[in-house]
Amino acid sequence: MKYLYLTLSSVIIAYLVLLIFIYFYQRNLLYLPSENNYQNDKIQFSYEEIFIKVDDKITLKSWLINKDFKEFKTLVLFHGNAGDLSNRIYKLNELNKLDINILLISWRGFSGNKGSPTEKNLYEDAEAAIKWLNEKKVENNQIILYGESLGSGVAVEIGKKNNFNGIILESPFTSVENSAKIYYPYLPVKFILKDRYDSINKIDKIRTPILIMHGKKDDIIPFSMGKELFEKANNPKYSYFTLDDVHMMEFNDQLLKNIKNFIEKY
Repeated sequence: MKYLYLTLSSVIIAYLVLLIFIYFYQRNLLYLPSENNYQNDKIQFSYEEIFIKVDDKITLKSWLINKDFKEFKTLVLFHGNAGDLSNRIYKLNELNKLDINILLISWRGFSGNKGSPTEKNLYEDAEAAIKWLNEKKVENNQIILYGESLGSGVAVEIGKKNNFNGIILESPFTSVENSAKIYYPYLPVKFILKDRYDSINKIDKIRTPILIMHGKKDDIIPFSMGKELFEKANNPKYSYFTLDDVHMMEFNDQLLKNIKNFIEKY
């Protein structure tokens, strides 16, 4: 009995230590600025590197493809939780084929930017990008928000506050809590989670046309989450659901056609 008691006590102590570790280290698990992929893509577009000011301490390294702010709509790309700007070259190569301007921002703590990423901070970063465009006389009704993976949570938050020309979500999740429960079913994530990005309880507040894209073979964020968001979203809404795409969707002609059709509708 004494041995059983000692074993049980050791397990409880180990579990508590794990909880404490996860609580304080969780943002290092969620935000992965040094995890770089897609580094071999060659740039097939002309761009300007700019720095968007958030406050006196934080500026965001960003890439701008400016064809004509007055003539074309502007797509603002909020990237996911891993890697730097160069990881999105393959997307920009394809998106650049459309008649749109593109602003790709990097979050604080990413791409050499100062600061640390948190849910609150990423919302502020996104709002700074919109403000920067507004100061360039680009109104919200000419802006399309594009949220990739984690960036979808940012796009939903920004989109529920103001009306835009459109919102595109690629491989979106319902909430970080729901995602964390898949990876850490043994943890009380509801109580220890710091950053929630609760898109499922925000998306019905969006009054902007929305396109949700998700692959059924996504092995990071279940396809069911994208479908659930689509079902709860308000009209007008559109979907591009594929059988074979994984988490980072293939930017082929069919995907680009769906984006092009969506952009041209409004």
